[in-house]
Order: sequence, then structure tokens, then C-alpha cells
Amino acid sequence: MIAALVVLVLAGAVAYRYFGNDLIRMALVPGESYRAQPVAQSHVYDRRILWLARPDIPGNPALWTPAGETPGPAGKGAAVFFIHPTSYVSRDHWNAPIDDPETNDRAALFLRGQASAFNAVGEVWAPRYRQATFGAFLTSAADADRALQAAYRDVSAAFDSFLTQIDRRRPIILAGHSQGALHLTWLLRDRVAKDPRLARRIVAAYVVGWPVSRATDLPSMGLPECAGAEAAGCILSWQSFAEPADPALIVDTYDRTTGFDGRPRRGTPMVCTNPLTGTPNAAAPATANLGTLFPARDLSTADMIAGRVPARCADRGFLLIGTGPDVGPYVLPGNNYHVYDYSLFWANVRADAARRMAAWKARPR
Repeated sequence: MIAALVVLVLAGAVAYRYFGNDLIRMALVPGESYRAQPVAQSHVYDRRILWLARPDIPGNPALWTPAGETPGPAGKGAAVFFIHPTSYVSRDHWNAPIDDPETNDRAALFLRGQASAFNAVGEVWAPRYRQATFGAFLTSAADADRALQAAYRDVSAAFDSFLTQIDRRRPIILAGHSQGALHLTWLLRDRVAKDPRLARRIVAAYVVGWPVSRATDLPSMGLPECAGAEAAGCILSWQSFAEPADPALIVDTYDRTTGFDGRPRRGTPMVCTNPLTGTPNAAAPATANLGTLFPARDLSTADMIAGRVPARCADRGFLLIGTGPDVGPYVLPGNNYHVYDYSLFWANVRADAARRMAAWKARPR
């Protein structure tokens, strides 16, 4: 029996080595045809029930902080619009039911580890939305694009409601991760780039865990890349990999797509902001890391430990972190630390947002 189990493990390892991505697709891409989603009007997001985080929600997950940190005062600072990453992994549907408990619990967990980095500089708003399932990112099927567009319509409706519910002069921080960052790129292109008044209110946009082409995307997104650590009204982006890194799955998909300006993204560099320095194309040692979140086994809390994780922008624009730290079991194939893009640099993101908020306030009106 032991010999048989060893053979099975070895066979599985060989199969994954040569067919890993295909096996993942088989396990996660929905088998059903896409089902059209009813269009949500912005006014439905006036209801608290459709938000995972907003200032008046009891038990707001975005208010979590590690020991030694506290949220900023209520009603002060920026309004933070945060779009959470994919938390629906079922292949039953292309879009998540908006009231699915497991999906929303997982999204709240992401908010504790990601959106919480912004709670010192403002109040976090994070909508529920009928996100595309994880498998939608593993196929080029037309149904996957339909699912993503349906999810974006929810995000856009939530953003409209968000703008009506905050003071019209209040500064705004935009942030997202993974699928949330993809929707944020569309929001920047469709809304911020076409509304100069809105653009002037943006402190920064954190487009994390999704590739942004400097050549074919950035010029259409309404804000420039952050050129300095104290720049405001600009875009930051990074994708984290331990070494040796194998970003082939991302590169192959990226190189087959078309940018916002209609030109192919193939071969174009990606925006890479080093979160340890707040500057593009930079390198920094682990001593520059103000704090990484190391979660408890049950994910109920996390310890923040400084000086553990370095970072350097390299290759096509990926952020390399050396030997990957043991922050949990969710490292993706290719040494991809995608799930931990924020938590690896939690304290630096927190400091970065505060620095850019101060710079925004100092700008002439």
C-alpha cells in the first residue's frame, strides 16, 4: 500500500509538472453556459447590506489591525473605495451569488489582511459584487469575459452610490486586488479618465495583483504612474513572486491580450512599484520592510514582523521577494505570492497611503 501511494504521489507530481495548468482549468472552470445577470442600479448600493465594509457597519472587517496599530478617527481623512479579490472558487456558476455566505466570509478575510492597511488614513468602503469565479481567469472562453463584465457592472454601480454617499469634496483612495484590481483599471479608464474633477480628488490608486501595461494601458487610465514616494494623484501596481519565479501563466495570458489603446500588450513592460520605497523599478533590502503580516493558523489574527521580506522590480515588471517567507499555504504555482501582495508589505502600504495623503493635502487647489 505504501509503495502504491508513493507511485501515486510521483505520478501526480509528474502530471502536474507537465499538465498542471490544464488540470487546474479542469477543476475550476465552470462547465455550465453563462447565465445573464440582472443589471444592478446604483441606488441598490445605498443599502448597507450590499457592503462588506463601510463606516456604519458593525463588525467592519476593514477596521482590523495588528497589535500596535489602530484605525484613524471616524469621519476623518479620505474615503477609500476598495474592490476585494476573487473569493468565489466554485465551478457551479460563472458569477457568485451575492449572498453566498462562504464567499462573503472569505472576502471579509481578504479585507482584514488587505483593505485594513488603509484604515489609518480614511474610512474603507468595500462592496459586495457578483464576482466572476476563479476559473474565469483560467480560460479564454467568451463566457469568462461575460462574467467579468457582469461583475464590473456591479462595481460601477457601487462606485456611483459611494460617490453620492460621501462629501463631494472629500479625497478618495482607490484600491483593489486581483479581480478587484482588474475592475479598478476599468473604473479608472471609464470614470476617472473622463472626469477631471473626480481625477483631482484621487489621492492614489493601488492597482495591486493585476498587470498594467505602461505602453498600452496607463495612458488611458486618467492618472500617471507614481514617479516618487511622495507623489499624489497617481497609480501604483505590483505582482509578487518568490525566487526562482515562473510567471509564465501570467505572461502568456498578458501577451495574448489587447491594451486599452487597442494595441497588443505583447512584450510591453508592466508597471512595477516597489511598495518598500513607493517608487517605480526600485530595489530595497528586507530592512526597509516595516512589517509583514504572519497570520495565525486559523487566520483569525496575524502578527506583524518587520525586516523579513525584501523586494525588487525585475524582468517584465514583476516584484521579486527573494526566498519566499512562510506566510501561509496559499502560494500559487510558479512561486507566485499573489494572495499575499498586500500582507507582505502591510506596514509599508499603510505608510505609503499616509504619505500620499499628506502630499495630496499640500497640493494647491
